[in-house]
Amino acid sequence: MKQTVGVLVMSYGTPESLDQVEAYYTHIRRGSAPSAEQLKELKDRYEAIVGGVFPLRENTDRQVHSLQETLNRENRNPDVEFVCYQGLKHARPFIEDGIGQMAADGIKQAIGIVLAPHYSSMSVGGYIKRAQEKAVELGLNMAFIESYHLHPKLIKALVQRVSAKLDLFEEAGAHRDSVRVLFSAHSLPERILSAGDPYVDQLMETSRVVAERAGISSWQFTWQSAGRTAEPWLGPDILETLHTLSEEQVEDVLVAPVGFVSDHLEVLYDLDIEAQAVARELDMRLMRIDSLNSDPLYMETLSDIIIDKWKQLN
Repeated sequence: MKQTVGVLVMSYGTPESLDQVEAYYTHIRRGSAPSAEQLKELKDRYEAIVGGVFPLRENTDRQVHSLQETLNRENRNPDVEFVCYQGLKHARPFIEDGIGQMAADGIKQAIGIVLAPHYSSMSVGGYIKRAQEKAVELGLNMAFIESYHLHPKLIKALVQRVSAKLDLFEEAGAHRDSVRVLFSAHSLPERILSAGDPYVDQLMETSRVVAERAGISSWQFTWQSAGRTAEPWLGPDILETLHTLSEEQVEDVLVAPVGFVSDHLEVLYDLDIEAQAVARELDMRLMRIDSLNSDPLYMETLSDIIIDKWKQLN
């Protein structure tokens, strides 16, 4: 009889329709509803993405489904079956819902992973804390994967994407070496630096290895999508960076948002609409790499580390 191993696949979550935007951001703001002006701005951003389509939820659903298929294809133990469950930070099914469903299905042992390669106590650490608390409450034995930012297949997938876009720059008449590559990720409050958080170091390690493998010498790191709070956030922001590059007379820029694995608001709006608008104002050619989404190499990255974790536990 096969042993069933639960896999809790965690991510940030997104509303499924414009009607859910207010509840979604109220949850993000810990029960404080956005003002009418804030709500309008948020809805306008979603409307700007292909008329309000919400691709993150669809992408996440596909990722969870594809990961389960990959796990059971790559797993060499005929006595073990992996079943994936979804747990979202700010939308249903919440992280606690995913744990509850595993327990209801009779799962006794499970592994948790976040769809984010880089660890921060303020991001991945928070997901794990919530999952662990609920697992303890329900008597579920869970282990967690904190990061996978240098996994060879993840690096290979990112290098392929960077190289493909640099090819397009060349086809458009640009010199490959003149294209400035901007690696980016979601900004976090600066206080993580004094806490010794590994987030920045891991992002720099990923960027450095991808640049080396892709043969890139002209690259730098920038931040995006900072929260609007009183405390300082990691910078410079990508919009500021674009202005600086324009002053340096850089004309061709490739953005590689290595901190994100899916097409969602921070990619489809913050980069494809907002950053593109600034680039046009500066007479700058801007492209970004394709998101990983359900790319087989990314699915295999997740599958490899989940199976390895399971072997370590047994």
